Amino acid sequence: MAIRFGTVTPMLPAGPCLLEALDFYIHGMGFRAIWQEGDMAGIERDGVAFHLVRNSEKTWADNASFSIGVNGLDALYVEYGSLPAKLGPLEMKSWGRREFHLIAPSGVCFQFYELG
Repeated sequence: MAIRFGTVTPMLPAGPCLLEALDFYIHGMGFRAIWQEGDMAGIERDGVAFHLVRNSEKTWADNASFSIGVNGLDALYVEYGSLPAKLGPLEMKSWGRREFHLIAPSGVCFQFYELG
């Protein structure tokens, strides 16, 4: 049988409190918890999944970034507008892609761009 990769589930540094991170990702960013055990939890939204890991090493979070393609970028920007996070402008970049970035309280950076 040939080897075939199926999915990637990045591990996100959640900061020192997993419960606070879960609250942010679930109630703020619209993910749902799929599992939780000890200092880890799995979250998912529309097929995009992450494993949150309680971690107090700020440099790990500050150096983690993820680019996520979405349909409905304008609506997502409005949805995320009141989050306790750093939200960059929604703009057309010089490379021809509309996008914005969000920096979570832990320091993890998400870049959202319009698909298609």
